[in-house]
Amino acid sequence: MSFTMGELARAADIYQRMLKNRDCMVVLALAGSTSAAGCMQVYIDMVKNNMVDVVVATGASIVDMDFFEALGFRHYLGTPDVDDAELRRNYVDRIYSVFIDEHELQACDAAIKEIADGLSPRAYSSQEFIWEMGRWLVTNPRLTKKRDSMVQVAHEKGVPIFCPAFSDSSAGLGLVPHQLQRGRKCVAIDGVADFRRLTQLKIANPISGLFMIGGGVPKNFIQDTVVMAELLGHKVPMHKYAVQVTVADVRDGGCSSSTLSEARSWGKVEENDAQMVYCEATLAVPLIIAHVFHEKTWSGRREKRLADQLLS
Repeated sequence: MSFTMGELARAADIYQRMLKNRDCMVVLALAGSTSAAGCMQVYIDMVKNNMVDVVVATGASIVDMDFFEALGFRHYLGTPDVDDAELRRNYVDRIYSVFIDEHELQACDAAIKEIADGLSPRAYSSQEFIWEMGRWLVTNPRLTKKRDSMVQVAHEKGVPIFCPAFSDSSAGLGLVPHQLQRGRKCVAIDGVADFRRLTQLKIANPISGLFMIGGGVPKNFIQDTVVMAELLGHKVPMHKYAVQVTVADVRDGGCSSSTLSEARSWGKVEENDAQMVYCEATLAVPLIIAHVFHEKTWSGRREKRLADQLLS
């Protein structure tokens, strides 16, 4: 088929090529609210079935949406046609047509503070801190109301999760009171360490493929690892495969300001196996992943456990 469905078909083919290439490090980049909108289980299944080796996401996707549900809280289907002042009076937050309880979000903030309070005071990359969140879920089954959250599954599968804008979420709302209470002997988040660690993974796994939902910081963060590796003296290849699902328009500075073709000029992404899909992600992503899942391209693909490389 042509038009957007043709883009979808080619994107699915490129994702299958990533999975067929057993040397390829597959990176899932998440931005936007697709997790709250119902796609989180799709992403969890990708991690669970070795269809993803690294996750780079917004803090909201990982903490406010995934970890939030691991604590037993829920997102509720609502409507955008509502009196938002009335929602505020009832402490209900709205994500377009999805409702969440602000009191429950504050409990999520408190859980982040509890985790930070139990760690040795030092600077942590977001990946290290999320690893500790996964450990906390695994070792506190009494507190874990929903099994198989993204944070928990990634911890068990050795899949590192990076959130370059980690503080823009419940993580920040939990860490601020932690720091105020602990003073200088506190946990801090080191974003540069995230960049260094992610670049180290690219250097150690030169063949890489990107499956990107939306744009934002996660998209640019993972693409820039090629540039960073070169600055460190390593001539790694550009990302060999790339798919981006977005509705943003490049002409007004959206789409994270660039198409995948433009990223070629920066030495970030090869063009032969790159596809932009201009479609709302909650439509496109389940179609692509369901097709690839039923093709069983992932079958026999072993865990790379890249988090273990970062722990050593």
